Amino acid sequence: MDYRQLGRSGLKVPALSFGTGTFGGSNAFFEKWGQTDVDEASRLIDICLDAGVTLFDTADIYSQGRSEEVLGAALKGKRDRAMISTKASFRKGDGPNDTGSSRYHLVRSVEGSLKRLGTDHIDLYFMHGFDALTPVEETLRALDDLITAGKIGYIGASNFSGWHLMKSLAVSDAYGLSRYIAYQGYYSLVGRDYEHELMPLGIDQGVGLMVWSPLGWGRLTGKIRRGQTPGEGRIAKGGAVGGPQIDDEYLFDVVDALDKVAADTGKSVSQIALAWLLTRPTVANIVVGARTEDQLRQNLGAVGWTLDAEHVALLDEASHRTPAYPYWHQIDYEERNPKPTKW
Repeated sequence: MDYRQLGRSGLKVPALSFGTGTFGGSNAFFEKWGQTDVDEASRLIDICLDAGVTLFDTADIYSQGRSEEVLGAALKGKRDRAMISTKASFRKGDGPNDTGSSRYHLVRSVEGSLKRLGTDHIDLYFMHGFDALTPVEETLRALDDLITAGKIGYIGASNFSGWHLMKSLAVSDAYGLSRYIAYQGYYSLVGRDYEHELMPLGIDQGVGLMVWSPLGWGRLTGKIRRGQTPGEGRIAKGGAVGGPQIDDEYLFDVVDALDKVAADTGKSVSQIALAWLLTRPTVANIVVGARTEDQLRQNLGAVGWTLDAEHVALLDEASHRTPAYPYWHQIDYEERNPKPTKW
């Protein structure tokens, strides 16, 4: 397993982490992702640890906390070999303060996650979304205090806009507070918006990326091809709800390119899609999910080898789309505004 520095911090993380959104499945939305119980989770975690996948990602809203409970139970007796990342901000409860990134909500969210996880500390704690109603100073001071208390180790942001993240980093610098070292965001061969602003920001500010939904919300597993209807998996079960909209022809063009590279390399479509991400600037970690042992082992096959430059170029070209303004305009000023990767 390749280990990478997470942003501008001293923490090293495996190139792959295991996402536990499939654990629990205790409501209509998450049961489409999976309904992994403690016994199944324990087996998957053992496979991960044996392969060097030592980081496990969850959130307090996944199956309304059940994902954290299953993960905590499955890690019993193995906690010293693992790192845990979890998240808060989205609504968890019916009260007026059961949402957001206020000190009130974050302190209670951390305590709740620690209890469900059965641990005394969270290694990496993400704000799951930006809270525009709470002063950034309040959020960061609360997180800094929780770090000082030893309840969390490092902090990150997820699903922020570029200005949200930059404002937060500027406030941390101005007041000497802990900085976000990681950004957890959507990035895939069929979703490259991250490259336009957040990737240059990450390079400039030393923020590492943990990729969520690296297979395009389940569309790059090899089960969806031109002229075929997916017969199994999350998409077939209606699990595309809540995910990004993707034009069919664009998707098929990318899958055609993946099939070409698969034929050349002997690797699977999903392994190639993951390996492409590992070539991109700022990418420190890819969060992979799996409902079965076979799916997990398939994802683990994305590491230990690298794509040739010609294959990267083929995938780049197939997945390229003209970015929104002002990014398309900035392309003409690369002499003084170089881009980290081809758009």
